[in-house]
Amino acid sequence: MAGAARRGGSAVCRSRDPAVYRSRDPVRNLRLRVRIQRVAPAGPLLPRAPLSPLAGPERPGRADRTASAGAVPLRVTAASRAGAQSPPEDEEEVAEVGWQEKLFSQFEVDLYRSESACQTPLDWQYHEEIQKLEKAGGRKNCRIFTYTDHDRFTDLEELCQKVTDLDNEAPSYLVERMANVRRRRQDRRPVEASSLKSKIITWEPSEEFIKNNHVINTPVQTMYIMGDLGPYGKLGHKEYENVLCTIKVDGNGVITVKPDFTGTKGAYRIELDGEKREVWEYTIENASAQVKPEEEEREQRVFRELYGRHRDYLSGLVGSDFEMPLPGTLRLFMNGEIVSAQGYEYDNLYVHFFLELPNQWSSSPFQQLSGVTQTCATKRVGRENVAYFCYPFTVEMFYTQEDEDSLPQWPVLYFEVLSLDFWQRYRVEGYGSLVLPASPGVHMLTIPTWRPVDLGTVAEMRRFFIGGSPELEDLTYIRIPSTFKGKRLSRFGFRTKTTGSVTFRLYCLQQSKAFLENSALRQRMQSVLDRLGGFSQQSSVYNVLEAFQRARRRMQEARESLPQDLLNTSASAVAQPLEP
Repeated sequence: MAGAARRGGSAVCRSRDPAVYRSRDPVRNLRLRVRIQRVAPAGPLLPRAPLSPLAGPERPGRADRTASAGAVPLRVTAASRAGAQSPPEDEEEVAEVGWQEKLFSQFEVDLYRSESACQTPLDWQYHEEIQKLEKAGGRKNCRIFTYTDHDRFTDLEELCQKVTDLDNEAPSYLVERMANVRRRRQDRRPVEASSLKSKIITWEPSEEFIKNNHVINTPVQTMYIMGDLGPYGKLGHKEYENVLCTIKVDGNGVITVKPDFTGTKGAYRIELDGEKREVWEYTIENASAQVKPEEEEREQRVFRELYGRHRDYLSGLVGSDFEMPLPGTLRLFMNGEIVSAQGYEYDNLYVHFFLELPNQWSSSPFQQLSGVTQTCATKRVGRENVAYFCYPFTVEMFYTQEDEDSLPQWPVLYFEVLSLDFWQRYRVEGYGSLVLPASPGVHMLTIPTWRPVDLGTVAEMRRFFIGGSPELEDLTYIRIPSTFKGKRLSRFGFRTKTTGSVTFRLYCLQQSKAFLENSALRQRMQSVLDRLGGFSQQSSVYNVLEAFQRARRRMQEARESLPQDLLNTSASAVAQPLEP
């Protein structure tokens, strides 16, 4: 597609890749200079110096505000007029064109000269302009002309765009549907937020509504610079029209030029396929007047003031006081996501979960600490059936230290996985629990689950045929129940079966004044809450201390169970001094 492209009986040589530029200036200041020249007639092409550019390869974006949009300086050799008797050896024409500036072709002059051909308001406008041109001595351009965004050629060109470089390309259904979607929406009036009264849902959309809202596109205006490369003295035939340059501008200041400005790369070449096989070369230059240094400095100063005011406005909305928790309080903010569940027996899974807050933890009264995901069907991934939930939830909690000697207990997330089939048969697929991470950051955790089972096959047959299975009345029984006050928790005789697993993604943020004090003053940590600044090692330290307390408690219980006389004998032996 990048080699040679066919159109209108001509071969366009050299790659015509588009170039994209961005400009903050009004697009009306954009001006292009196009120069076209017939190089050689039929026969082998002789080496020839390329067209010398009329100006440097400037880029669009800085244009003179005082440039007149109506002035079109043209330079056409005398022999290139349509009424000349013999073709010159080197026919040359130069035109400077502004954005959306109309230059009529010979075909349009012949067409709109007659009132019978005028049907639309645009046709009548062109008819009046052509009459004024004829009174002023006729059009000054010969082969170079333009098609603006409002011309029929622009609609047809967008409708007939090809996706491949095949000559007999058959457009697909999607191409035909997308061709009807107009991308130019510059004439739409912006809707104010206060006057927005449109419905959120349109239950009976019209065909025009579907065309206008089918695809979200940036509004684009298009302009074509054309060249009439027909035989000398026979201008005005549509088959000899060739696109020299296509310019597209959207509302964000993005300018697309195809092909790119010539610059130092040499002229573009068009070889006709007629009997004479004439060769044409043309160049494209940016003719926009450059802004003066003092104007550029003034503009930069205005932008700096504007950005400064916007920054002050945003600072006023946020405020200067950063919200901090109270002294001795830790704020834990968590954005969680139940990613998936895999390895379960039945389909159509959903997860019910809730968060248990230990002592010294609190949350807002309006904070929701439980939830239920949507029912999700599973699909085969590798050797397992996976249900992707992607269910988000947000929790904000506060920890307040009351006793410096006690270790902080972290909140626990309890969850159960259930299934519900077409016949409304309900089954428990597994139970699990998750202790929230003690360190901030992103955590990807996969938690295995289990479910209680009964002895014999009757329970499993009931589960298969009519649904239902043994359930836990208290989900905290997954770990140590919150209502348990004894010393030992026995699960003897409680039978379980390992099932699948659930994957969580947790984003944890922690905030405390202790972090600020430790990082700024480097003070010695004096309490357990101050040590929260080292949460990267908190988890391992907490496990070690918990194991130490458990071992110490067991040693104390073992000491109390020993006979009293043995304790007295050992104590007296220790108290008696050793003889020399």
